[in-house]
Amino acid sequence: MPSNHFEDGHPTMVDVGAKAPTVRRAVAEAFVTLPPPAAKWLDEGAPKGDALQVAELAGIMAAKRTPDLVPLAHPLPLTSVSVRSERLGARVRFEAACGTTASTGVEMEALTAAAVAALTLYDMLKGASKDIVIETVRLLHKEGGRSGSWTRTLDR
Repeated sequence: MPSNHFEDGHPTMVDVGAKAPTVRRAVAEAFVTLPPPAAKWLDEGAPKGDALQVAELAGIMAAKRTPDLVPLAHPLPLTSVSVRSERLGARVRFEAACGTTASTGVEMEALTAAAVAALTLYDMLKGASKDIVIETVRLLHKEGGRSGSWTRTLDR
């Protein structure tokens, strides 16, 4: 059984207390595919407001709440969070970047930010169409910590 479990098999957070804090950064992305009616709302203005700005803000807010959403995630002192949207025809790409100086990485915060930005765009545009698709939430890059830097090399 992994060392981060109690003897009776119940999960617990990984103990990172002995690890030295280092500067860490992670970048993640999520895509949303919009059918024509939803794309039209995005172009002409959704009834709830500027859908992309609201989605970007929701992603930032979500990164800060990651340990409330992901049960065994450590609370981290985030030093930076950004979420940017990019329109790619019938798709929207969200890129989230998070930074900290801590004993554990910020991958979960970046992934949470990208995913919640995508969910928020769905919420903002669902009145136009329920055929909106959220897809490909993935880590693109991480740096810092014992494992060093990692960058996605395969486009899967």
